[in-house]
Amino acid sequence: MREIAISKFKATCLAELETVRRTGKPLLVTRFGKPVAEILPPKEKSKKQWLGSMAGTIEFKGDIVGPVGAFDGWDPD
Repeated sequence: MREIAISKFKATCLAELETVRRTGKPLLVTRFGKPVAEILPPKEKSKKQWLGSMAGTIEFKGDIVGPVGAFDGWDPD
């Protein structure tokens, strides 16, 4: 792991962050020789798609096509 003083990090922040992203190696920022922050590369994003992500999670109970209730006492006029 590379170490860099906080004063140098402040001056070259964007370049240092790009180096961490490109190389994948972490960076330790120190102040008076003591660790202040650890810069880590970003994690890989999962390429899981949302389409089909709920497949197999629905359970049908009973008739889903037929009428919901009885038609007794229903007058269409």
